[in-house]
Amino acid sequence: MPVQNDTLKDRLSRYREITITVTGRKSGRPISIRVWFVLEDDKVYLLPVTGSDTQWYQNVLKNPSIRIDARGEEGEFNAVPVKDAKRVSSVIERFRGKYGDAGVKLYSKFDVAVLAQPLTATTSRSRERARKR
Repeated sequence: MPVQNDTLKDRLSRYREITITVTGRKSGRPISIRVWFVLEDDKVYLLPVTGSDTQWYQNVLKNPSIRIDARGEEGEFNAVPVKDAKRVSSVIERFRGKYGDAGVKLYSKFDVAVLAQPLTATTSRSRERARKR
């Protein structure tokens, strides 16, 4: 499913970091964290820094709904775990292409990745209009 908000897609194509918000698996509260990502065509890939041990990754296993915020343009996504070694390697190579070898060396475990599939996309402007109603 493609990223449907053109402004969100434009920002994803220009930025190196986004904020994801997940739901805490124990607390049920929203938790936001800044992460690196790769946009390829209409797909958003995430690579947890400590692989399957990463807290936000463990949270999306319980509740796959995530929000992606690219400097004010947001969308709701479904986090699909990627566990197949060949597919994870492919995501690692995409990250290496965007962030270089030095960037990828910051990651300590490479057993999983995440494909974020859009559910809906809203802009900061459309949220403001909705609040005023």
